[in-house]
Amino acid sequence: NADTVAGEIASALKAKKLIILTDVPGVLANLEDEGSLLKEIRKEEVNKLIEEGVVRDSMIPKLKSCVRALDGGVERAHIIDGRVKHSILLELFTDEGIGTMVR
Repeated sequence: NADTVAGEIASALKAKKLIILTDVPGVLANLEDEGSLLKEIRKEEVNKLIEEGVVRDSMIPKLKSCVRALDGGVERAHIIDGRVKHSILLELFTDEGIGTMVR
């Protein structure tokens, strides 16, 4: 899985951030509601979100990759919508960001 590899590379390179681009706004509490974006998740919450079915399908490997990267020394991980113009800049250089930050 490309997400898994990205997390491993970020750890190996001692990167400060891991940024995963996807085709949704980030991690959603309700897949039917793009307004339900979870702006920030602590890595300790990830397994609970998966067990409760809040996170499922292709978002699971993305979040697990973020956790592995954080455990490997990466400071922050971000899951953002790559369809949005300038999405990386908006996530990194605005106070509100546009995706989900995992810390």
